[in-house]
Amino acid sequence: MLKSVPYYSFLIEQLKDPVYAAGYLAIFLNEQEEGDLDLGIFPSALKEVFEALGEPNMSPDDASLHLEKLDNLLSGEGTATIYALANWLKVLGLKLTVAVDKKDEESSANAIELAEVSNV
Repeated sequence: MLKSVPYYSFLIEQLKDPVYAAGYLAIFLNEQEEGDLDLGIFPSALKEVFEALGEPNMSPDDASLHLEKLDNLLSGEGTATIYALANWLKVLGLKLTVAVDKKDEESSANAIELAEVSNV
């Protein structure tokens, strides 16, 4: 008989792959673009990604500070918030990007990444 794996443990294990983690967060952002995002879920998704990618590589104090930064930046408004989120994700080895919308992509044979948000 096959054993079942608790979903949360399985999810965290999958999120240890940065490509999977980026796709996971992109799903929530795409839902937001379509007006379907439950704003209470996105912070949870960010914390799950943090648990998988950040927590194992940080001291307990650094991990606590990084989560505190997330709570602070999610309560902010304006353009500074997007840059703060970009910096928060960078510590996890992820980045925010801007891309051509899929409906516009069809009309452009050369869809490209338009911009990156970073603190280079």
